[in-house]
Amino acid sequence: MAEVHEQFAVRPFPELTGLGLRLRAWDAESDADVAAYLRGLTDPEFRRWNTPLRPVHGIDDARRSLRARLAGAADGSAVSFCVTDAEGGAALGHIGLNEIDHVMSCARVGYWVLPEARGRAVATRALTLAARYGFTGLALNRLDLGHAVGHAVSCRVAERCGFRAEGTLRGAMFEEGRRDAFRDVHLHGRVRSDPEPAPAE
Repeated sequence: MAEVHEQFAVRPFPELTGLGLRLRAWDAESDADVAAYLRGLTDPEFRRWNTPLRPVHGIDDARRSLRARLAGAADGSAVSFCVTDAEGGAALGHIGLNEIDHVMSCARVGYWVLPEARGRAVATRALTLAARYGFTGLALNRLDLGHAVGHAVSCRVAERCGFRAEGTLRGAMFEEGRRDAFRDVHLHGRVRSDPEPAPAE
């Protein structure tokens, strides 16, 4: 697959700023970045709604996972951002454009926010910036966003950012903490011609 994407390698890695946020590359060699990433992926609220394909249990797992994310940018298959506060630089969460398909001009969006940053529209603001980059910087036509049915917060984030509800995918993601049982996914989508909603401040 790398051969397909090499011409689309993300170089240099973009830095997105606006709406009080700075989206930058994760640094797999930074202890602070790795610790923040590990906290995000082991947070009980994250685990309630997401069961990663490759479990991340400790610092070594987190560092390997971040290195794999950086490799995605190198081969053009994904772009993963550390979401930070524009003023102080504190890590607030993660957002990524994943499974980029340059033939069909689409990608899947995924994000999470650290516990201490919740309730401040961080996900909404980060998704606004990332979607803008996907449509303009990467020239994609469509972005998919899926979340477990029942995850009302993620549903509201999607809707605020112009991702229309498009239906339910049955049995499309793992149940909480399991890989032998599945749950339904609420699918949202946005295409380049859709108007961008007024930004959340």
